[in-house]
Amino acid sequence: MSVHTDGGLAGHRVRLDTEMERCEQWPADSPWLREAFAALPRDRFAPDRLWRWDGWAYVPLERAVDPDVWAGAVYGGVSSAAITQLTGGIPSSSLSAPGVVADMLDSLRLEPGHRVWDVGTGQGWTAALSAWRAGPGRVVSSEVDEGLAAFARSRLAAAGLDAEVVLGDATRTGVPGGGQVDRLHATYAVEAVPWTWVEAVRPGGRIVYPWGRLGYVALTVAEDGRSARGWVHGLARFMGDRHAPAQASSGPAAYAAARADADPEVRRVLDRDPAGLEDWGPRWAVRVAVPDAVLFTRQGPEGPVVLVHDGDRSWAEVRPGDDGRPVLLQGGPRHIGDEVLTARAQWESLGRPDPYDYGITVTPDSQWAWQGSPDGPRWPITQPALA
Repeated sequence: MSVHTDGGLAGHRVRLDTEMERCEQWPADSPWLREAFAALPRDRFAPDRLWRWDGWAYVPLERAVDPDVWAGAVYGGVSSAAITQLTGGIPSSSLSAPGVVADMLDSLRLEPGHRVWDVGTGQGWTAALSAWRAGPGRVVSSEVDEGLAAFARSRLAAAGLDAEVVLGDATRTGVPGGGQVDRLHATYAVEAVPWTWVEAVRPGGRIVYPWGRLGYVALTVAEDGRSARGWVHGLARFMGDRHAPAQASSGPAAYAAARADADPEVRRVLDRDPAGLEDWGPRWAVRVAVPDAVLFTRQGPEGPVVLVHDGDRSWAEVRPGDDGRPVLLQGGPRHIGDEVLTARAQWESLGRPDPYDYGITVTPDSQWAWQGSPDGPRWPITQPALA
């Protein structure tokens, strides 16, 4: 526990509990989570320095300087994460949003006595919640950052929990100590599931992990142990595996770097307005079909402008034309704008499914996303190349 007293934190804890109830974020099938949140409040796993974006840069929030502002960042809301670490000026660790933590652990279907591999310890909060449910000596957690691992160990010990934190890269190794686990819970995003994760989980066990920073998936390992599959369970943004190939950044600067002031090679008037590309349905369809496409919208003088790039040299934009009809501009080695529009058209032809109508199958040799059922339309999943 922190050297600081709880002070006014009790009020923040009550407000979070109330907001979780009002927003129906306490899972009905896992009532233990509400008890665990109360027994292990997230402030006890928060470092004394947090970070907040001020519109220009990340600025520190020091508990010793302004404990109320610090507490407000820890308890920002059901859907608010608290940034706990920067690396090179970019967030590299956080306390995940309470609603996401509750939903992912509910998706894990965790029971007392289960052996759990918590992948990506961070500050240790999810390992603590898992240990509260599974029991003493049933949770092992892997963390690649030595400082975070030491911090998590101290907080778990202060909470009186018997959970092991091991320094190591879980994306490239098996379960610390060997054997198999009943449940694997990952806290950072991967594009392709390491096969070692599937091998680490017993047949019938569960793997819950963030997929590509946009959502999270719950897989069940097949009885023969030679595959795992399951559905999308939630939508949220996640930090990626630190040692995986880099994913392209979003925002105007990344788009400008990809375009590099190049003139468009293609200019075409569209027969329909692609508005709404950032809505969850088409956005997920683009994410599945064109996984390296980074898409965002900014407001131009004539209306919204959709910008797309691949983190390399291909780019596109859709903007209002002089006559009001949308115009597609694109350039680079590939026509990524056409790829995005094709993905949206396919999504419409499938009946505009929502993200929860998609799933993933993983085998030793390949993995793919599918829509509707494992035998439905499918899209290959590959590890992205270095950006």
